[in-house]
Amino acid sequence: MRIRKGDKVRVITGKDRGREGVVERVYAKQQRIFLPGINLFKKHIKKSEQTPQGGVVELPRPVPVSNVMLICPKCKKTTRVAYRVESGKKFRMCKRCKSKI
Repeated sequence: MRIRKGDKVRVITGKDRGREGVVERVYAKQQRIFLPGINLFKKHIKKSEQTPQGGVVELPRPVPVSNVMLICPKCKKTTRVAYRVESGKKFRMCKRCKSKI
């Protein structure tokens, strides 16, 4: 997967299109990433000791990695990710400004 924890990304499709966030967790097998505050869903909670009121709570859910684009830290634009190998080390590269990510 080309997006990692700590990367800044922008949502390019769906109900949260245009919103930005920092990747908090990556689910590689499901090809999803967790962005706090984005892709919120409402869940009805039953009364319990933790929630004596019960009611409706908004919870964030993971976003498919195909619905986001990486924001380059140098040029501050959305970009695709390229890879380059130099002296036996592989690193990610911005397709727009050709800088290391």
